[in-house]
Amino acid sequence: MSAAQDRELRLLAEDEEDLRIISAYLQDAVVRVGDLAFLPKTRRFALLANRYCWECDETANDAALRKRTGLHFDTVRAVKSSGVQQSDPDAVVQLLAIRFTAEDGAAGVVDLCFAGGGCIRLEVEYIDAALRDLDGPWPAQRRPVHDLGDS
Repeated sequence: MSAAQDRELRLLAEDEEDLRIISAYLQDAVVRVGDLAFLPKTRRFALLANRYCWECDETANDAALRKRTGLHFDTVRAVKSSGVQQSDPDAVVQLLAIRFTAEDGAAGVVDLCFAGGGCIRLEVEYIDAALRDLDGPWPAQRRPVHDLGDS
């Protein structure tokens, strides 16, 4: 096993640049809808994902891998969902990006953008997120591919 495959990823995000890094690591993660949760009493939004290990894909010797990863956001005031079918907890969505838009000082919205146009919007007091790998890697069925069009 290479060093990249063996490394457990742990990241914190306290600003927009940090969040962009987490977004890059979670690009093409697959998430079971039932593994998305808003906990209003603690003002936390959490998810479990099977992330594609892009950092392991950088060398030809490394196989395509996925890891079970947890991500949570604190200071969440509200959650809105659009285009994510929440009636089926076994449905799977593919996370494409995480974006932040400032609204008032440090407050703003975090958008979790999914393939097919789905979005979960978190209204936050400020960026306070943590990502952590929970398990070792396993072989991915395939490497994610994006159609970039003809342009």
